[in-house]
Amino acid sequence: MRVDSKDVTLVAMIAGLYFVINLIQAVTVGNPAISGPVQLRISDCLIPLSALLGWPVAVGVTLGAALTNAYAFINPVDVVFGSLANFIAASIVIFLRKRSVLACVAAAFPIGVIVGGYLSLFGFDPPEIFGLTMLPWAAMMVSITLSSLIAVSFFGYIILRILSSPGVIEPLRSRGLKILT
Repeated sequence: MRVDSKDVTLVAMIAGLYFVINLIQAVTVGNPAISGPVQLRISDCLIPLSALLGWPVAVGVTLGAALTNAYAFINPVDVVFGSLANFIAASIVIFLRKRSVLACVAAAFPIGVIVGGYLSLFGFDPPEIFGLTMLPWAAMMVSITLSSLIAVSFFGYIILRILSSPGVIEPLRSRGLKILT
């Protein structure tokens, strides 16, 4: 795989956009909205763009998560495994890109399982989910998975569909961006 300056630029743009969206969300809504047992990272809507733009987006959302998790610093585990969860989610989207709905839904699960799994180790009170009594780690996983389904599967899918239209793809291609088909 050949990497050129456009790929590096796209990685930097996605990483920066991911971080800035989280920063704005943390400042306006509060830091627990991007890190904690109940979080809805709106920036995760960028993950499905890996179906369209490929590995530069996967690397960008991974670096963006690392920057965000370092900024909201809870634990080094969060920096490493939160970023890994995003990379796995974006990789799933790339591999399932021909079935975009399935790709977006499937991408929410590694985030929920990985992030929810380790957040339960940090002493957070588990969220109450639909009044059900759950083990703390299970409640965290369900909570993060549900929020990822909203960000990735709902918002991300909508953005992917809009950007997948020929009126958007052709100008991107004409400027030299690699578009996955």
